Amino acid sequence: MRDVLPDIEKWRSQGEQVAVATVVSMAGSAPRRPGAKLAVSEKGELAGSVSGGCVEPAVIQAAMEVLEDGKPQMLEFGISEEDNIEKIGLACGGTIHVFVERLDW
Repeated sequence: MRDVLPDIEKWRSQGEQVAVATVVSMAGSAPRRPGAKLAVSEKGELAGSVSGGCVEPAVIQAAMEVLEDGKPQMLEFGISEEDNIEKIGLACGGTIHVFVERLDW
């Protein structure tokens, strides 16, 4: 959280809402470990990272939805053995769960 906190504080001081996505679990290979965070301001500014490839844009979209409706989301990203990693755009072959919530403090 320390890596994204300065940006969160800046956005909040400007009156913006902020959503935070957190990697809560992983299985197999993944670029970021549990606890990794991505903060998203209501203007779409970003701080931190929860993954890479096609995962990050999907998490950002979910964060914008959470900012809009206030409902947290649990996301799962991974591939099956039938999937082609290069085709999908994932950096590795693991599975991650990302919890996205709006900060209301």
